[in-house]
Amino acid sequence: QIKLVESGGGVVQAGNSLRLSCVVSGRAFSRHVMGWFRQAPGKERTFVAAIRWTDGNTYYAEPLKGRFTISRDTAENTMYLQMNNLKPEDSAVYYCAAGPNVQTVLYRATNGMDSWGKGTLVTVSS
Repeated sequence: QIKLVESGGGVVQAGNSLRLSCVVSGRAFSRHVMGWFRQAPGKERTFVAAIRWTDGNTYYAEPLKGRFTISRDTAENTMYLQMNNLKPEDSAVYYCAAGPNVQTVLYRATNGMDSWGKGTLVTVSS
């Protein structure tokens, strides 16, 4: 069982930055692909970014490229999401999750992920 614990959410003004963290633990998580997802009120959960733990390859939702950066610290077993130039439409609950491969994380996350965190709330005020 992979355990994921997010932190770092909060209330920020538009244009500012925030860094989310996700501490990962459990069995064989290093063979997984880790992802960040977000869900705004009344909307579906959507893919934000992913990173393959073994080699650090990264993947992004196209509209967020350039503003958001995913990274991981293998020594600390922690994944990060650096969010810059935040906009009110970035307000959402952000979840980290572990999936078996890149295809699942990018295209079949709804039913294919092995584990989800409980989420951390990000609110961007205008």
